[in-house]
Amino acid sequence: MLRDTANLLKLATYASTATAVLLITVKGVAWFMTGSMSVMASLVDSLMDAVASLINLLAVRYSLKSADRDHQFGHGKAESLAGLGQACFIAGSAIFLLIHAVERLYHPQPLQEVSVGLWVMVFAICATLLLLAFQGYVIKKTNSAAIRADALHYKTDLLTNSATIAALFFAASGWPMLDPLGALAIACYILYSAWQIGQEAMQVLMDHELPEKTRQRICDLVLANADVLGLHDLRTRQSGQTMLIQFHLDLDQTLPLAEAHRVADEVENAIIAAFPQADVIIHQDPRNPAGYHNDPQECL
Repeated sequence: MLRDTANLLKLATYASTATAVLLITVKGVAWFMTGSMSVMASLVDSLMDAVASLINLLAVRYSLKSADRDHQFGHGKAESLAGLGQACFIAGSAIFLLIHAVERLYHPQPLQEVSVGLWVMVFAICATLLLLAFQGYVIKKTNSAAIRADALHYKTDLLTNSATIAALFFAASGWPMLDPLGALAIACYILYSAWQIGQEAMQVLMDHELPEKTRQRICDLVLANADVLGLHDLRTRQSGQTMLIQFHLDLDQTLPLAEAHRVADEVENAIIAAFPQADVIIHQDPRNPAGYHNDPQECL
């Protein structure tokens, strides 16, 4: 399981990097031939994708390292650090585009070889769709924060490439101001995407709780054990591929230590069966079954 996950993550980062390099090459040629500000915006976006993909490649490889003496919980948060780095790079590219798009508004220039730009952008959309299909499969299998962040800005590429096609078409039809305006729209959308990526990365770095649906599933798995009276103080967080789960387990105070340990093991195994990447810590609390009342709110 872990080896398959590692191989998928590495393959996804290689595919992302290769796609970014290919798109940079063809868009660079298109920008040189057309002089379009919208094509330049798309080119800069792809350059940022390449940098982000390289960061992902390094971060994913590091995050997959086994836990060591100095990192007992593993290196998973390297993925979220990569996401934060991506957000900074993407925001920087958006600001760069905003400046140059405003400059082109005041100093418009005629476009050349528009048909070349159009065909290149159609090719870019097809290549991006293929990559996103593969990334979607990897995210479903691994729940990788780094690949999810990578896929998010490739999804924005679909919109930016479509906007570039529209801007080129209208600019060639006698509306030259739509080229820099299209670049401005792309820049604003890229900036918004950077905010989304950064926000998600910060949630993981700040140990944000897992979604309530996941926490409820954990509670249901624990309470499904007939020997469990209840649970409380459930705490969860995500670190790369690992879900860190800890809680207090309420057990009959008359249970022998060996029996209490057996119940805790059963509960832990049930959680890991549902969440294979989970790291579970259970503290056992003795309780008097007589009059015991389990408050569901204490679980969540």
